[in-house]
Amino acid sequence: MDFFISAAQAAEGQAAAAGSPGLLDFAFPIILLVLFYVMLIRPQQKRAKEHRAMQAALSKGDEVVTDGGVMGKILEITDNAITVQIAEGVDVKVRRESISSVLPKGTLKKL
Repeated sequence: MDFFISAAQAAEGQAAAAGSPGLLDFAFPIILLVLFYVMLIRPQQKRAKEHRAMQAALSKGDEVVTDGGVMGKILEITDNAITVQIAEGVDVKVRRESISSVLPKGTLKKL
């Protein structure tokens, strides 16, 4: 009978040790959050900051591409809208936020 009693006491000791949270249990979620920030949130914030800076630096005469893929030359800039000439005599007003990138000078003439 002593054999069963000592086994029960040993099982209680192991259960108590397994149930107590350790440092690794707390470190894993923290490491996961840091990795999530470094891999996803920070690069997205950096891209958004660069895009806002590009939009703020737009000027008359720049050749741009809209989100829809339309390429043209900026004719007029207001607070919320930009007039883009996409062909001779064809002007389109687009929102400032819809400009996705600025093309190098002379790109439209090459096409």
